[in-house]
Amino acid sequence: MSASGHRDRGVALARAARAGNTLAMHDLLDHLTPYIARICTPIALDDGPDATQEALVAVFKALRSLRDPETLYGWVRAIAVREAVRIARRAARARPAELADVPERGDPQLSADIDDVLARLSPDHRAVLVLRDVEGLDEECAAALLGVPAGTAKSRLHRARSSFRKAWFS
Repeated sequence: MSASGHRDRGVALARAARAGNTLAMHDLLDHLTPYIARICTPIALDDGPDATQEALVAVFKALRSLRDPETLYGWVRAIAVREAVRIARRAARARPAELADVPERGDPQLSADIDDVLARLSPDHRAVLVLRDVEGLDEECAAALLGVPAGTAKSRLHRARSSFRKAWFS
C-alpha cells in the first residue's frame, strides 16, 4: 500500500470510529500501532511497548476530541510523544542508573548498539531527537509537540546530538 493510501485508510477509519463504528475503532488502533511504536520505542527504549500501549489507550479515549480526521497522524504523534516521554521519565525515576550498567569507554558494544547510546540521553533529549531526526519535523513543530518554546527545543536538540555523538564515538 502506498504512503498516501496508508494515510487515507487511517483517516477513513478515524472518521468511521468517531461515528461510533466499533469495528473501525479496532481496525484503526491496529492500523496505528506500528506508527505509534516507531515513535515510542526510541524515546521510551525498553519501556517502548508500555508507552505504545498507553498511547493507544489515550487515542482510544480521546478520539472524539479529534476535530479534523485529516490531522490524525499529527494528533497521534503528539499523543505518542507525550506518553513516551511520560513513561521514560517514570522509568528513569524507578531505575536509577548504576555505574555497572554504563558501558565503559571504548566498549565495542556501545558503538555497536544504538539503544545503548539512546539510553544515555534523557527522555526529553530522546524525544526531540526522534521528532527532528526520525520524524523529520522542524524545530517549531517539535517544540509545539513537546510543549516548550522553540529555543528550548533547539538547545535540547543541540545537546542531544552532541551527547549522542560523544557517546557513539567514545
